[in-house]
Amino acid sequence: MEKKVISAQEIVSKFNTPYYTVNYYTAIGLLPVSAKVGNKRMYEEDIVKERLQKISELSREGYPLNLIQKKLSGA
Repeated sequence: MEKKVISAQEIVSKFNTPYYTVNYYTAIGLLPVSAKVGNKRMYEEDIVKERLQKISELSREGYPLNLIQKKLSGA
């Protein structure tokens, strides 16, 4: 089964997440890039959905992004 990949712009519209947030989460390792097509970053949709839900949940619990990143990376 082929995994569906989406661009950063699609994440913005599909998950109602600001573009700068997608860029920042990518830069700090919260959203892994699965491929690049030209200068576009592509992400696996299932991973993005799961990660954004977990980030939101942990943020509501009061975790700062650096601890969220460690939790999601398994460190």
